[in-house]
Amino acid sequence: MSSTETRLRTLIRENLDLDHEPDFDRAFSEVGVSSIDAVAFYKLVNNEFQLNMVAEDCLQFRTLRDLVAHIDSRAG
Repeated sequence: MSSTETRLRTLIRENLDLDHEPDFDRAFSEVGVSSIDAVAFYKLVNNEFQLNMVAEDCLQFRTLRDLVAHIDSRAG
């Protein structure tokens, strides 16, 4: 598990009301997160990883693993 995935799991655990550990290979909507919570989550991701994504950018990520890959590619 990458450091990025670990940090995202922590953000999810601390900020989203899920009763299970999210599957990073499933679509964010399939994990059980509402669209409103997803937008708020992406704001947290922006802050945590010093990104500047807007809500529309988030639509490009089919899975949480896609988001991890995007963050890792931005890091260098």
